[in-house]
Amino acid sequence: MKSHRVDKPLLISILILAIGGFFIFSSASLGLLARTSGSTFSNVAFSQAFYGLFLGMIVFFITSRIPYKFWRKHALLIFFLSLVATACVFIPQISFLHGGARRWISIGSLSFQPSEFLKIGFIIYLAAWIASVKQGVKTFKFGLLPFLIITTVAGVLLLNQPDTDTFLIILLSGIAMYAVGGGKIRHLALIFLIAIIGFATIVMMRPYVLSRVMTFVNPARDSLGSSYQIQQSLIAIGSGGITGRGFGKSIQKFSFLPEPIGDSIFAVASEEFGFLGSVFIVGMFFFFAFRGLKIAARAPDMFGGLMAVGIVILIVSQSFINIASMLNVFPLSGITLPFISHGGTSLFMTLASVGILLNISKYKKTD
Repeated sequence: MKSHRVDKPLLISILILAIGGFFIFSSASLGLLARTSGSTFSNVAFSQAFYGLFLGMIVFFITSRIPYKFWRKHALLIFFLSLVATACVFIPQISFLHGGARRWISIGSLSFQPSEFLKIGFIIYLAAWIASVKQGVKTFKFGLLPFLIITTVAGVLLLNQPDTDTFLIILLSGIAMYAVGGGKIRHLALIFLIAIIGFATIVMMRPYVLSRVMTFVNPARDSLGSSYQIQQSLIAIGSGGITGRGFGKSIQKFSFLPEPIGDSIFAVASEEFGFLGSVFIVGMFFFFAFRGLKIAARAPDMFGGLMAVGIVILIVSQSFINIASMLNVFPLSGITLPFISHGGTSLFMTLASVGILLNISKYKKTD
């Protein structure tokens, strides 16, 4: 294993997504200013700029310089602490409800979403576990069963908040890592079967999830209710045309699009930058995935490769689920667009994660 310089194309793509994403967020946040007080707008803008972008870039620089094997030594502790932090949302004294879910912890003037820590904690621990069992991952006792236990522990905490969307992308990342790590085809098939049964159960037990599925099947079923967001999103995306209305000139963000700085931010970007801008955003995530998976393929050991796969799939799957739901090719979800949507904790942890990926890019297999 030799140390090289970081992967420059990956670094450039990360900077474009982070800095460009902040400009898109700044434009979309004008819709929030039109709907709420100036103080609310200031708090949101400050949180994104300082806690998300500024501190995120600092931690990105730090994690990109920490040798990635450091995370393997502390994988169990990191995962345990992320589970404890996520479990703290069930303590009423330090957490609060928003939108019918209890996903945030508030301590003084600081609030954050601990599930963002769980995402990377899960990936680090799963990579360390698979790398440690090696060929044992092909067995039921040392492979499939521990994988199901690890995933279930995370799932119980997330689904009870409820945060179905975060569990979905963690599950997708975990399955990808399990497959790359050598999991048997029949075990993967069983995992998918369990996931399908679990999803069907969630749909039947949670009316809001069923409503999303029904809206996906028939987006015109309730234009003033459950279908409102997707219809307004499609109007925004369609009205952007080929080149868009121009930066800051979205109309839908002011009074029509729900959550213009959240899960609807891609619709705002599409309206302002048009089809060409939308293709550029999607293309940047594809390029990020290409470089990230290439780094995973040439990583010097299984742990580095698996962690790279997990980080890439985590970010890219979340991105494409968000974009697909805005285009109504996937059921509407509350999942945000990485690097771009509002969320100081999300941007902070995304930049921390890609910093780890960038560090992995410094090391390559030797002949």
